Amino acid sequence: MLKSENQKELSPFWCLFILTGLNLFNYFDRYVLSSTLTPIKAELGLSDGQLGSLSTAFLVGYFISSPFFGYLGDRMNRKWLISAGVLVWSAATFGTGFALGFLTLMALRVLVGFGEASYATISPSLITDVFPSKKRNNALTIFYVAIPVGSALGFMFGGVMSEAYNWRLAFMVAGAPGILLMLALLPFKEPKRGQSDEKSLDGAAHALPEWKDVFALFKIKEFALVCWGYTAYTFAMGAYAHWGPTFLHRAHGVTNKDASLFFGGVLVVAGLVGTLIGGLLATKLFKKHPSGYAWVIGVSTLLTVPSSLIAFWATDTLTAQIFLGLAMLFAFLPTGPVNTLVLETVPATLRASAMALSLFVTHLFGDMWSPAIVGGLSDYWGDLRPAMTILPIAFLVGAMIWLRVAFRQQRSGKLVAD
Repeated sequence: MLKSENQKELSPFWCLFILTGLNLFNYFDRYVLSSTLTPIKAELGLSDGQLGSLSTAFLVGYFISSPFFGYLGDRMNRKWLISAGVLVWSAATFGTGFALGFLTLMALRVLVGFGEASYATISPSLITDVFPSKKRNNALTIFYVAIPVGSALGFMFGGVMSEAYNWRLAFMVAGAPGILLMLALLPFKEPKRGQSDEKSLDGAAHALPEWKDVFALFKIKEFALVCWGYTAYTFAMGAYAHWGPTFLHRAHGVTNKDASLFFGGVLVVAGLVGTLIGGLLATKLFKKHPSGYAWVIGVSTLLTVPSSLIAFWATDTLTAQIFLGLAMLFAFLPTGPVNTLVLETVPATLRASAMALSLFVTHLFGDMWSPAIVGGLSDYWGDLRPAMTILPIAFLVGAMIWLRVAFRQQRSGKLVAD
């Protein structure tokens, strides 16, 4: 292990640059699977329910380990925890190319989830430590821009590689790059927790959080509501991403390659633009009133409901594609501000734990089940289209909860209401 005296301070720029790059590969590796479902189904003879369960397996590893990584992230050196997670998820992604059947795929997806849980729970707390409050939401917005970009690259890469070569090679190639970028984090010194907050945390920094402090976070009303809204939103987004290319292929006869390229291309544009606009707009509104973040996530999620309903039931391919793109644009507007709310509504010494608890709840009750539920309903009805209709309902539930947060903060004038 490198000695601290030989390490450089982690500047805000390099912290954000390295962590955003890793986040891109995080989602790249995760969504190669979505664009290879058709060839995997054909080669291994899997049902739609089994294909949906692959996402559930990923989330089993993800949500079970995230509370432990969050707890460790508030107590231990975070860059080493992050590095270990990157190594595990990259190796498991590479190993997916050698999967022999359904059980092997399930086991490897659990390992991918385990590795990504370390990264996703701990990285945002590093960013909050090197950026002051006024710049924090914009920094987190840039960090989360990697979600649509990485996801889109995963969709397109998996679709093209499986068409040109085979789906196994797609996973082998996808597993390698994250390790190289992870090495760039190692020479830097660990930032002090809470170092960029306006109030001094010197005394609190030595009071290491206990498990009771982590579970007490749900006594903070704003944090709890943000998490439950996030759960409904994640339920919809998880199945949307998992089944999106397959929906275009089945409902509109678009080839698997073209469906993956369309979905990936729109995801880049809609996700990039939506995440940036949502983050910048939320920052602007927050300067005027603390409820600015909550209004952005609530209203934008509400707008996702009608656009996704039209997308799923349009009989014309072009109309479906237009509204799929519009739904994705609205769905990505909350990306930055919702995660800022998760971090800003709790004490600075519990931010990694708060992110972990948020991930645990949103995945346990959200997208851990939604892809498999949609797949099971598709098997039952013999049609993927009506199965996808449950997703706008979940978006509506999330929007209502987040709008409640906005009204509470509007009345109290604070991020955390009394």
